[in-house]
Amino acid sequence: MKLGDNVSAAWDTHLGAASADWSVSSVLDAPVVAGKTNAKNCRPVNGRVEVCDSKYGNNGWLGIAQVWVSGQHIAQGTVKLNDTYFNAGKYNTPAWRRFVVCQEVGHTFGLDHQDETFDNPNLGTCMDYTDDPDGTAKAQLGNLLPNAHDFEELAVIYGHADASGTALAAAGASSGAEIGSDDPSGWGREVRRSSDGRGSAYHRDLGRGQGIFTFVIWAR
Repeated sequence: MKLGDNVSAAWDTHLGAASADWSVSSVLDAPVVAGKTNAKNCRPVNGRVEVCDSKYGNNGWLGIAQVWVSGQHIAQGTVKLNDTYFNAGKYNTPAWRRFVVCQEVGHTFGLDHQDETFDNPNLGTCMDYTDDPDGTAKAQLGNLLPNAHDFEELAVIYGHADASGTALAAAGASSGAEIGSDDPSGWGREVRRSSDGRGSAYHRDLGRGQGIFTFVIWAR
């Protein structure tokens, strides 16, 4: 899967790190390639994950990953990073940027979270919710990159003969050509919410076995 680079200079280093970190996997490669979309719109492209940042507004979400699926296969995805929150305050740090982009890209490969309670000790993976992404505040592991369990899950997901795509590990299955929405009203049905309400997953049914899954990290 290729990562479409539609991000500003503030995100280039972190997207490059996410690309390198996920490409350690033995079953996928995630090179960064020149983007083809307007960052605000972040249009999906078949066979790619378009990664974009913009000031999407005070809409509550810090980052979202949207995954278009057809049957049991991922067709395309987008990652949107909300600079309204990242440009100021607690989220304006390298650790928060790297944690969020790593996690949202991971979702587009079919991975779910390893833990969904922000206050639990860090597991050392960006697929673990945390309020201490680099681990310095609580002298614990940093959640800035994938861990061995993530790579094991990817080996299971991608370890089949059908090279056209992958089963969605997180929540059932369903690729639409239409644009994913920045507004929760376009995300469909909420299928999961973390116990503290700071993370959600939605499914929008497009019919004929197609749909969009949206994974959300809410700002606090």
